[in-house]
Amino acid sequence: MSARVLLATFDHEDDLLAATKAVRERGLRIVDAFTPYAVHGLDRAMGLKPSRLTWVCFICGMTGALGMLWFEHWTASVWWPIDVGGKPWNSLPSDVPVAFEAAVLLAGFGSVFALFGVSRLFPGKKSHPIRPRVTDDRFVLVIDESDAAFDVSTVQSMLTEYNVVETEEHIQNGAHS
Repeated sequence: MSARVLLATFDHEDDLLAATKAVRERGLRIVDAFTPYAVHGLDRAMGLKPSRLTWVCFICGMTGALGMLWFEHWTASVWWPIDVGGKPWNSLPSDVPVAFEAAVLLAGFGSVFALFGVSRLFPGKKSHPIRPRVTDDRFVLVIDESDAAFDVSTVQSMLTEYNVVETEEHIQNGAHS
């Protein structure tokens, strides 16, 4: 399946943010935005839902902490209890630092692997930037043209107010990679 999109290229992130808000206010559908670095507020300007990555991080962290607490209790109290100076076998305060470190470790790994999975990133994957300089110093806003009321010249003239450097119509084949 192919879709026609309009690529609007900007030099500055402020122009991209303002243009994104204006495009959404006009009721046009934004497919994506490409930037060389994270632009704060772009997710809200595009109307994206909050990321579920925080939940993945929380669940992985809790799994690591609870799993390590269980493991430490099991090894010290059940599997191999050793009497060290009459101290209790199941001492929670001594288990907390290691459980915390396990939580941080699993939260980090879980977040990274979830991000790679959702983004379909893997070692050796070739990148195909939509514009040549988008990874250096350009900001690209991708606007869907599938709406019957979409008029390219009207949108282009609207974008000139936001210092658009270049606009180009493009055909996307299938899901973007």
